[in-house]
Amino acid sequence: MNYCQIIKADTANGIGFRLSLFVSGCRNHCQGCFQPQTWDFNYGQPFTQKVADELLDELNKPFYDGVTILGGEVFEPENQPIVLQFLRQIKAKFPQKTIWLYSGYVYEKQLKIGGSRYLPGITNVILSLADILVDGPFILSKLDVTLNYRGSSNQRIIDLKQSQKFGRTILSPLN
Repeated sequence: MNYCQIIKADTANGIGFRLSLFVSGCRNHCQGCFQPQTWDFNYGQPFTQKVADELLDELNKPFYDGVTILGGEVFEPENQPIVLQFLRQIKAKFPQKTIWLYSGYVYEKQLKIGGSRYLPGITNVILSLADILVDGPFILSKLDVTLNYRGSSNQRIIDLKQSQKFGRTILSPLN
């Protein structure tokens, strides 16, 4: 997996101060995408264990509330195994920090069992480690700059912990 950007002390992509990792590779190709260069899986730099260790050291600073992983596309099959490995490291070292994920794919249709981006033993674990999923493709005709943490009105902020607890999609009060 490659990554194209890391933003330290980010406040735009989730609640509080966040360490945001932008992965490369996306097949959605949303019209009006703010980072079309991230569609290319080879864009940016390789995400190595050295990079992961540097991010974990950064995350150790007490002002961080958590991590946000976005892209590109977190749930492309090529990215999921490395995202999972990194999330496991985060949770092992910082169980109190929150994890936000962004995906252009729809939770119920593409990320659940039987979905086009579901990888057995990987996707469900990624979702179980995360707290929030912002899902859905960016749709230019639904652009809404007044929304928090998302770009178009079709996108949802899903509370993954509550969704898993009750077995149905539960939206965050942030919607």
